[in-house]
Amino acid sequence: MRLPGRRPFTLGDPTMIRFEHVTKSYADGTTAVDDLSFEVGEGELVTLVGPSGCGKTTTMKMVNRLIEPTSGHIYLDGEDISAIDPVELRRRIGYVIQQVGLFPHKTVLDNTATVPHLLGWQRKKARDRAAELLDLVGLDPAQYGDRYPEQLSGGQRQRVGVARALAADPPVLLMDEPFGAVDPVVREHLQTEFLRLQSTLHKTVLFVTHDIEEAVRLGDRIAVYGAGRVEQFDTPATVLGAPATPYVAEFVGADRGLKRLSVTPIEIGDLEQPPVVRLDDHAARAAARLAEEGAAWAVVLDADGSLHGWVSGAGLAAGTSGPGEAGGEVRDHARRMDAWLPLGAPLKQAFSTMLQHDAGWIAVLDGERFLGVLTPAALHAALRRSTAADAGHVQREDVVVESVPSA
Repeated sequence: MRLPGRRPFTLGDPTMIRFEHVTKSYADGTTAVDDLSFEVGEGELVTLVGPSGCGKTTTMKMVNRLIEPTSGHIYLDGEDISAIDPVELRRRIGYVIQQVGLFPHKTVLDNTATVPHLLGWQRKKARDRAAELLDLVGLDPAQYGDRYPEQLSGGQRQRVGVARALAADPPVLLMDEPFGAVDPVVREHLQTEFLRLQSTLHKTVLFVTHDIEEAVRLGDRIAVYGAGRVEQFDTPATVLGAPATPYVAEFVGADRGLKRLSVTPIEIGDLEQPPVVRLDDHAARAAARLAEEGAAWAVVLDADGSLHGWVSGAGLAAGTSGPGEAGGEVRDHARRMDAWLPLGAPLKQAFSTMLQHDAGWIAVLDGERFLGVLTPAALHAALRRSTAADAGHVQREDVVVESVPSA
């Protein structure tokens, strides 16, 4: 169950990174990573999450050989990295760290062009590429290119760090707590921008974080680390809905049901179908039909089936003196509908929209076309179906949700 633009890795998909029984031990007897085996698909974003000292950063640093494994093998696009020169390997992999690591004596443009320069690109080509990447991360090169790192905010420096990592167009990005040093508002904005970039660039990403909220929001899959071992490796929805061990359940938190709202999309089967009227329907006739159906309100659509708003039966009836008499058309009584979302939006956004607009339901659209409405009860049922589907390894539409009978 993935939000738009995401999909889970499945067997048979191209693999970009593969760990085979990788262990890292030190002379003092400490084992940082113990018998690690997993695969990361091409174009997949995998978040490594866990407490400090659990081995997630060690895992990442073994991929670009900043740390050498004690045993086991790591493959990059099918090639054993132990056979690749470390310097050459690192130039093929983008690397972003929490403190960015920009060169203080170089301009933003030259910082971004660092790796292309090292690879022997001509100066103009490298700077053109740097300018292109700065624009991609939301920094106008004409405005920021000649500045120095100290003249930027923390969030802007982090954007430059991402641009620099992408400059040589590496197939793999390693990101070690990249947004951890900025305030929560900037951090959320950077996460949003990075998801936008990833939806365009489709890089293979290993992303280290200690924040389960960040891991859930960004990851196609999550590796939850215990002490040097992966306790669970699955989609965010499955990790939240069906924790594999008591440790994972405790780590993701007692509010994992609320967290799961952010990774559960609205689907067609979640929607209810309210009465619908058209803009050019006669108000009196529409009021009579709603009264006959016992409906207090209706969705108002235009001739193309696009959402226009909503109208109350009482409002229609108040403007008429009887069927076929004065009262005009539905358009004269319709109200604007601000509480709406596209199909596939996360349930968390739906819940937030309901609260923001104090709405008892929200409209769900496919482009401009009206599909149905999502109510609080339907939202709750959708979450229960999603959780049960992952626990039972079945499709969400195949789950029957039982309701508690009312007294």
